[in-house]
Amino acid sequence: MSADSPGSPESADSPGTPGSAESPGNSGNPGNPGPSGTPAPSSTPDPLEPPLGGGPPPDLLYSSAEDELRAAVRALLTDRADTPALLARAESGDPYDPALWTTLAQDIGAAGLLVPEKLGGQGASHREAAVVLEELGRGVVPAPYLTSSVIATETLLALVADHRPARADHRPEHIDRTDRVDRTETASLLAGLAAGRTTAVLAVPLSTSPYGPLPSGGAPVLGIADAPAADVLLVLETDGLYAVARPPLTPQTALDLTRPLAGATPSGGGARLADRPAGERAVRRGLLTGAGLLASEQLGVAEWCLAETVRHTRQRHQFNRPIGSFQALKHRMARIWLEVVSARAAARNAADALAAGSPDAPTAVAVAQAYTSRVAVHAAEECVQLHAGIGMTWEHPAHLYLKRAKSAELALGSPGSHKHALAGLIDLQAP
Repeated sequence: MSADSPGSPESADSPGTPGSAESPGNSGNPGNPGPSGTPAPSSTPDPLEPPLGGGPPPDLLYSSAEDELRAAVRALLTDRADTPALLARAESGDPYDPALWTTLAQDIGAAGLLVPEKLGGQGASHREAAVVLEELGRGVVPAPYLTSSVIATETLLALVADHRPARADHRPEHIDRTDRVDRTETASLLAGLAAGRTTAVLAVPLSTSPYGPLPSGGAPVLGIADAPAADVLLVLETDGLYAVARPPLTPQTALDLTRPLAGATPSGGGARLADRPAGERAVRRGLLTGAGLLASEQLGVAEWCLAETVRHTRQRHQFNRPIGSFQALKHRMARIWLEVVSARAAARNAADALAAGSPDAPTAVAVAQAYTSRVAVHAAEECVQLHAGIGMTWEHPAHLYLKRAKSAELALGSPGSHKHALAGLIDLQAP
């Protein structure tokens, strides 16, 4: 049994083939008249017709450039963030490796993937950033990539964009061209982030949803992810969005040992980047993008858990045979495999929609987060259980993956909040 195809579920015939079901008055042939005597519509979509959402269909595959980026990131993490190093740093209370971050952010250029070249970045897209997050999730690496290079960077990009995106529903009537934005200060901070010289974190609780309430300013903010690694906090005050040199932090106990949390109390000061309306829209855009690309990190967690579980059940013997040969375990791993394949499609769809600037991006993000969160948790739980006693020990990294999956499940909105948002986006009425 392989990690890629336990049980080979893809060989099964699909019961949902279009046109396979017939109804009275319509045999499935588009030329057959229906009950009214008019030709019945074909049940097979016309490949020449545009998709329902408009625009080209999503590209869920990986390009050669993305594969090369993945290989570079994986080689770095294999060399510098292997399991012994990861466990040692997690136990030390200071999980960050500044040298590793410098190599990833500056030498590989991952920090500037979302930033256009004219602003000092790599001019890539959310698709490439998603690949980096997959690998960071696969290695459960303590690095402020999601918080700084994705959420904070996207927030700043929303401020300097020539056509600022609207709120999560992307309706253009929400754009107020009179909003005041300090593009010079914002562009300067963006250049530092893109070059990997600076890290910035949005001063909101990790659980903040793109659709929920945002901090109103003045009150302490708890649960800020990666705040200990940040040089700058982006603070949303009552009168605008500010870039503040990191204030004194209050360390907090985090479930995920590889993503520290801290609290901060905004004390005023700092550079004012935008007024409140523009700042709030930019923050929501950053959170939406972060939620969409968090799905790729969760995908990486689930993929590692599946691969490691398959490897272990091949090597572990009971009753003179590998435990992975027992049908009950095969079925459990096959189920995880099916979930991971579906999660990959959802995560790639979200990354592609964000990269294309699709009006369906909020829908794709809500679908991805509502699904991949549960998949990552299930894969991590099965990994711990199918490793039996060794999976419960501190020396095995399985507990780090379970903790990352559980904390990420509630990060940037719970699955329930994304399902609720999805219902509104597709106009699904409550019963």
